[in-house]
Amino acid sequence: MPRMSHSTTNAVERWKHGMRGADVDQGGLCSYVWMEQRVPATHPLRRVRVLLDEALEWMSRDFDRVYAEGGRDSVPPERLVRALVLQVLYSIRSERLLCEQLDYNLLFRWFVGLSMDDRIWDHSTFTKNRDRLIEAGVARKLLRRVGRRARREGLLSSEHFSVDGTLVEAWSAVKSMRRRDGKDDPPPPGRNPHVDFHGQPRSNETHLAPHEPQAKLFRKGKGPLTKLYYMAHVLMEHRQGLPIDVEFTQADGYAERETGIRLMKRNTQRTGCTLAADKAYDTREFVAECRALSVTPHVAQNSARPGGSAIDGRTTRHGGYRASQRMRKRIEEAFGWGKDGRPMRKMRVRGYRSAGFMAVLTIGCHSLLRVAKLLPDPAPT
Repeated sequence: MPRMSHSTTNAVERWKHGMRGADVDQGGLCSYVWMEQRVPATHPLRRVRVLLDEALEWMSRDFDRVYAEGGRDSVPPERLVRALVLQVLYSIRSERLLCEQLDYNLLFRWFVGLSMDDRIWDHSTFTKNRDRLIEAGVARKLLRRVGRRARREGLLSSEHFSVDGTLVEAWSAVKSMRRRDGKDDPPPPGRNPHVDFHGQPRSNETHLAPHEPQAKLFRKGKGPLTKLYYMAHVLMEHRQGLPIDVEFTQADGYAERETGIRLMKRNTQRTGCTLAADKAYDTREFVAECRALSVTPHVAQNSARPGGSAIDGRTTRHGGYRASQRMRKRIEEAFGWGKDGRPMRKMRVRGYRSAGFMAVLTIGCHSLLRVAKLLPDPAPT
């Protein structure tokens, strides 16, 4: 009887215990697979892309306005916006890392609209084109377009709203601040030098950050540290808890109430609306301005303030007031989502305009994701 070789014995053993696939290196082979087939039909990004493409098509004229007619073709702004939306949704910490993932991530390539052979642009393209996107109002128009689609589907309330503000930390650090009169010592050499502040009081009146003069020293309460902040304000409707408008301002003690009135003037189209807010809005001026707009202020009572609360029992005795106080807390979901590794926790861009663009874009992405989940399933094709 002939003796079996070692390889034949191994093959017999694999046949007895089950077929094991061979580990063959196929890196040199080509595959003709449609990228659309690699993305599952139930993937949540499919709905997001449909809504986003609808909004980008509506912005086509704005893109034509900010781009020159002649010259060399640039990266399509629609692809830049889709890439920025991916950066916000997946909490990608930098544009350099975003470009790296666009190079090898098939899902990201499909979402942006790139083919397998398209070359990825340099990360500096975002910086060079950000001013154009800001001039076209891309972030705010994306939020408005998503809101229009949600209103058309009956998802938005036109009577009951909430408003609130949150602090957004600027990119510049406190130790980068310099005296306004220019009498301070030059900074030590190095990328991250040690600076001793002890015995040197700093305030917004005497100091500013050279690269971000609009960022202000601010803190809420006695616990948090004083840092350079901006402030983002959101107006939310009460039917689904969707953000419908955003404002980005400097941080000060009056910005929340002033911006809240401005947001209501821009979005109220009928009388008899209600506006819920926390105790920071319980001032006689804010309540009076709301009532002048025929808006019922459902503001949380702050009985500890001097003079007592500006809201009395004529408002708090109604069940709608208690419902508004429960619903207004959902506005924190948008703030928490935007600060969970995303730009609203700490800005990664410098400058008031760039920071405002990223803050509004982050809230727009949150609304985009929520509306995509709330829309009914499309009819099967």
